[in-house]
Amino acid sequence: MQKKAKLSRNVLIFAVVAFVGAAIIALLMPKPIPVDFGTVQRGPMEVTIVEEGRTSVRETYIVSTPVAGRLLRVRVHPGDEVASGETVVARMLPINPAILDSRTREQAAAAVEAASAAVQLAKANLDAALANEELANSEVERSRALYNSGIASKATLDRAESAWRASRASRATAEASILMREAELVNAKAILVGQEDLGSTGSVSGSSVQEIPLLSPIDGRILQVFQESETVLPAGAPIMEIGDVASDLEVTVNVISSDAVRVSVGDKVILRDWGQDNELSGVVMRVDPYGVTKASALGIEEQRVRVEIEIQSPPEDRAALGHGYRLEAAIVVWQSEDVLSVPTSALFRTNGDWSVFKLNQGVAELTSVDIANSNGVFTEVQQGLDEGDVVILYPSAIIENGSRVESRQ
Repeated sequence: MQKKAKLSRNVLIFAVVAFVGAAIIALLMPKPIPVDFGTVQRGPMEVTIVEEGRTSVRETYIVSTPVAGRLLRVRVHPGDEVASGETVVARMLPINPAILDSRTREQAAAAVEAASAAVQLAKANLDAALANEELANSEVERSRALYNSGIASKATLDRAESAWRASRASRATAEASILMREAELVNAKAILVGQEDLGSTGSVSGSSVQEIPLLSPIDGRILQVFQESETVLPAGAPIMEIGDVASDLEVTVNVISSDAVRVSVGDKVILRDWGQDNELSGVVMRVDPYGVTKASALGIEEQRVRVEIEIQSPPEDRAALGHGYRLEAAIVVWQSEDVLSVPTSALFRTNGDWSVFKLNQGVAELTSVDIANSNGVFTEVQQGLDEGDVVILYPSAIIENGSRVESRQ
C-alpha cells in the first residue's frame, strides 16, 4: 500500500511539473504576429498619371465693336444658341461727333470760309481757262485757213495748235481744282457738326443714324457676356464670347514636368468625376514644349506642363458638360493585358533592393523581387514571386525573416 501511494504521489508530482513546464514554455514562445495578407495575381494592368483638369472650347470667338459707338442693351444671355451669320447678338449706333470748344469752333468756321473762298477762286480759274481755250480754238481755225491758202507757214499753225492743247489742259486742271476745293469745303463743314447739331433721334441733316447689327460668327452657344448694359465703347471693345460646346470641347491638364516626359500624343485618357457616374474617353492631342512655374496647394513651386486632351465620347454622353468645368483626367502612359503584379503596399527596401515577406506555412519569408511598372496600387513583378503567392501587406518593423504570422481578425 505504501509503495502504491508513493508511486501515485510521484506520478502526480511529475504531471504537475510537466504541466507547469509546458505552460512556461508556451508563455515564453513568441505569439504569431497579426498581419494583413495580399495575393500575387496575373491580369491586365495600366499605369496612369492622374491630375485635375478643366474643360474649354478649343476655338472661342470674341464679338467686339467694329467701330466706336453706343452699344445698345444686349438681349442674349449665356447658354443661348446662335447661328452663324443669322443671329443678331448685339446692336450699336455710331458714336456722336465730338463736341467742339469755342476756340476750335472758331477755327473750324474760319476753315469753312477759307474753303468756300478756295472754291470761288477755282471757279474763276475755270472761267479764265475756258476763255483761253475759246481764244486758242479760234486762233487754230484762223491759222489752219491761212496755212491752207498759203499765207501762213507750217510753224505758225503748229504754234497755234500747241497753244490750243495747252488751253485744254488748263481747263481740265481748273475743273479738277474745283472738285478738290469742294471736297475740302465738305470736310471743313463736317468738323463743325457737333452734339448740338443732332436731333433727339440721332440724326444729322435729317438722315437717321442706322443701327449696326452684330451677327454671330459661328454656330454654337454664348459662353459669357462681358458687356450687357447700354454704354459707349471704343472700337475693338469685347462684348461677348461664343463657342461650340457640343463639338469643340476639349480638356486641358497641367501635369508636373517629370510626368510630362512620359506623356505622348495619342495616349489614351480616362475622364471621370465630372458630375455623372459614367466615365468619358479621350486622347492626348498636344503636349506643350515648355513648362511654367506654379505654386501647389502647399505653397511649393512646381514646373507644370500644359496637356491638351480631345474628348472622344459622343456629345450625348456628356450633354451637361460645359466650358470651364472641373474633372479628373487619368492619362494612360503604359498598359498590358497580361502582367504578374503584387500589391504595392507589400514592397519595401532592404539594402537597396526591393523585397517582400512571403507567407510560407505560417512563417514570414524574406524574398527579394525585381519590379517594373507601378500604378501605386499594384506593381509589376518580373522575378522573385509566382502567381498565387501570399505576401504580407504593410509589414511593420517587428516582422523579421522567420517570424510567425497570422491573419488579422
